[in-house]
Amino acid sequence: MSERPSAFRIVFAPVRALFVSDASAGILLILVAFAAMLAANSAFADEYHHLFHGEMFDASVFKLNTMHLWINDGLMAIFFFVVGLEVKREWIEGQLSTAQQRRMPVLAAAAGMAIPALVYLFFVNAEGAGELTRGWAIPAATDIAFAMGVLGLLGSRVPASLRLFLLTVAIVDDIGAVLVIALFYTAKIKMSWLIGAALVTAAMFAMNKMKVKAYWPFILASIVLWFLVLNSGVHATIAGVVAALTIPMIGKDDETMVEIMEHNLAPWSAYLIVPVFGFANAGVHLGDLGVAGILAPLPLAIAAGLFLGKQVGIFSAIWLADRFGFAPRPDQASWPEIWGVSILCGIGFTMSLFISGLAFAGNALLIEEAKIGILMGSLISAVVGYTILRMTTDHPDDAKNPYVEE
Repeated sequence: MSERPSAFRIVFAPVRALFVSDASAGILLILVAFAAMLAANSAFADEYHHLFHGEMFDASVFKLNTMHLWINDGLMAIFFFVVGLEVKREWIEGQLSTAQQRRMPVLAAAAGMAIPALVYLFFVNAEGAGELTRGWAIPAATDIAFAMGVLGLLGSRVPASLRLFLLTVAIVDDIGAVLVIALFYTAKIKMSWLIGAALVTAAMFAMNKMKVKAYWPFILASIVLWFLVLNSGVHATIAGVVAALTIPMIGKDDETMVEIMEHNLAPWSAYLIVPVFGFANAGVHLGDLGVAGILAPLPLAIAAGLFLGKQVGIFSAIWLADRFGFAPRPDQASWPEIWGVSILCGIGFTMSLFISGLAFAGNALLIEEAKIGILMGSLISAVVGYTILRMTTDHPDDAKNPYVEE
């Protein structure tokens, strides 16, 4: 007779899963978001707000004169640098290195950005709120850490092909989000600074062509590039992506410079930079909004875009591509499992919060409402996506029923 698992093991198995594999970074973000909400609605709310938004010096001295600006325009440039490294590695020698491999992720990511944007615009235009249309890209982004974290809770239940598919879609989604920020959320361009940034970028590509193997020239040039872009009118974080694309694919043994830099920076990005960004941006003082603010057109439009738009866009793209032979669906994945993963893509946190700050810069109320919509849509997508995958996937050990005597 096989041993029956204890009630303790059954209850706390998900808790153990929180701190292993893909789950840890995502769970850390959940805890950070919860902590930010607590801080913003506690007796320390004023201190929380002043910590990040209190001016450290006059803006005429340096553009980044608050902790919030240093985090969003400074630290997040490193996050975008890591994203750029990951995109370059995957595009050149990874899961996006051939046209055939790119077909499904690119199609799914494109539909997963377009449909949420259309759902969002449908909701806000129904209310006749013209100013809100600037937030169309907020529900278009998927948070890799959160989504992979939820998959991590399911352990080996989810086919490896689905994990890889979610990761590649999220990477392509990041490319789209970066392009959206660069093209649609750019302030007035200052050509002298932009020309300087272009010259530095050209110099970095020249170092690439000359196969410069030292790291310090690229690091120094990246800092200069960031400063120039910061003052150009283009958002400073774009410098992180551009700099990453100039890093050469050379190195010692089996690792390239891109891989070494990514491996060294990724833990700092996942476990420090993104959580700090989340804590600084996710706090919403609910007392200022009330029920009317929580159920206002903006948060509802964002939540609908994330939960409804993402799953409809991505699932439809996969079904149509598979149906008409454009690209096959992930191996060994059933349609209910694909549906569950499509819903998980509606978890938008880091990029969505980032874009909301750009879309409604200067309007604190709309930024707060946008945060509520992001948190609502992400939470619903996480819970529903997890539930569907939990119900439709089989654990390898389930074939051996522990409650049946042998």
